[in-house]
Amino acid sequence: MEKIGFIGLGIMGKPMVLNLLKAGFEVNVLSKSSSSGIVQSAGAKLFDSIAELLADSDIIITMLPDSPEVKQVVSEILPAIKKGSLFIDMSTISPGVALEIYNSLKEKGVSALDAPVSGGQVGAEAGTLSIMAGGSEEAFNRALPVFQAMGKNIILIGDAGAGQVTKACNQMIVGITIQAVAEAFSMAKKAGVNLEKMREVLLGGFAQSRILDLHGKRMIDGNFVPGFKVKLHKKDMGIALQTGANHQISLKATELVAGLMNQLVNEGHGELDHSSLYLLQEEK
Repeated sequence: MEKIGFIGLGIMGKPMVLNLLKAGFEVNVLSKSSSSGIVQSAGAKLFDSIAELLADSDIIITMLPDSPEVKQVVSEILPAIKKGSLFIDMSTISPGVALEIYNSLKEKGVSALDAPVSGGQVGAEAGTLSIMAGGSEEAFNRALPVFQAMGKNIILIGDAGAGQVTKACNQMIVGITIQAVAEAFSMAKKAGVNLEKMREVLLGGFAQSRILDLHGKRMIDGNFVPGFKVKLHKKDMGIALQTGANHQISLKATELVAGLMNQLVNEGHGELDHSSLYLLQEEK
């Protein structure tokens, strides 16, 4: 088994590392992370610097908040990464940045994949993430056993950047659907309809979706403990809007929901789950 260096032990990264360890992989992490002790107790090896981690790793995985953080880590990786290594970024970043990273690593003799995920914290913990990859088939096949320890629906979408474009599309659909459920529930509540019963019957019809199921329940219960934070989804919608602009595509619904997410963040709700879009409906 190839050794894995994993950078980014946040709400998603930590359970992903734990699943890699359960699958028998040797995983190296940076000691400065607040979660390093937890993964060390599960079998991960700690390193004090990126250079030391790279020297003991064959595959490098990053799971970071946004494009600037990934670019910063890659700038630190480039001088020390071994030729023949595989770099996998599983963050959600700009497709353009993903392509830049792919090209800069290619010059160093390093294969790269952009492989963002969908499924949230629940999927990360259960090892059932959807993984959408962009890059070469050779790199994807090398990464596949690693992906299989973290996810279930794993697909090579196309060339470098294709994974990130697919993730932007995913976030558009999720965000717009959450807003549709929020509006429907708000209207039904004002009309005196029982939301639990409405959700139950809608789940048996054409409106059925995981968002109606899971986030509809969150809205009914007023439970907005984050599985995926509004501030992160807002960032993702910004990536979608920029990608649309780059291709001269009008994304009216995406723009509307991005604005509502921005409003939630400005009102101090950025740490809540993205289903908290419902709170804006309740304000009206």
